Amino acid sequence: MSCTARDTAEFHTSGTAAENHADGTPAPKSASTDAVERLRVKVLEVLPHDPQAFTQGLEMAGDTLYEGTGLAGRSSVRAGPPGGQPTARVAMPAPLFGEGITVLDRTLWQLTWRNGIAVERDATTLKEVSRVPYPDEGWGVCHQRSKNRLVTSDGSSRLTFRHPKTLAKAGHIPITENGRPLAKLNELECVGDAVYANVLFTERIVRIDPASGTVTASIDATGLLRKDEAVNGSVLNGIAAVPGTDQFLITGKFWPKMFRVVFKGPEAE
Repeated sequence: MSCTARDTAEFHTSGTAAENHADGTPAPKSASTDAVERLRVKVLEVLPHDPQAFTQGLEMAGDTLYEGTGLAGRSSVRAGPPGGQPTARVAMPAPLFGEGITVLDRTLWQLTWRNGIAVERDATTLKEVSRVPYPDEGWGVCHQRSKNRLVTSDGSSRLTFRHPKTLAKAGHIPITENGRPLAKLNELECVGDAVYANVLFTERIVRIDPASGTVTASIDATGLLRKDEAVNGSVLNGIAAVPGTDQFLITGKFWPKMFRVVFKGPEAE
């Protein structure tokens, strides 16, 4: 499947070799015998999704689904009921290229890809409140409440931790699967002490332990979108945990559908 120029650029992003914990100590190397749980997606409900949305971030807060979209001149952030029409929507002016989003109480953070800024928004109105420097490539972001920190991705094989108010870096950790670096980490979702990430250009989601940097589960999400529903750039991208449940909403760029799912082991019916 051919992809957009932005996706192609994402594909060529690579991580750095030397990576440490937040306190500066070297991160331990993962053994090649990491126990990776194999899960699959079980669809509970199919919901409509805007097929024009180049989805970059997806997150639920309460009953509200927030979605950030990308492409210069077409980027936006929107909020509303899952599968329904947005009750609030704000366009991001060109040349800004919207990326991942996350909600912290009254604040919504929206990253940009290569514009060097992140946008702070009012989580209710979605109006811009401020802009802060963000010199790295922006990809995915989520809020890890147990540590009160943001976790961000840049398409490499590492996750970066950031201050939730300033977005200043507070450390990073390399991510490995079976002892090997796992790159192209994109949209993120923090759930408890775990981080879920979709792997760009695949129909796969991984669950990561951000303390050790190891992948603890690989989730097969193949076959959700029919071939006749896909267009150029229709890649899986968008993971939102449904609060108070074990369910997730997942979708993709230019997907006409969103899926309410649970992740099950191979023995589940």
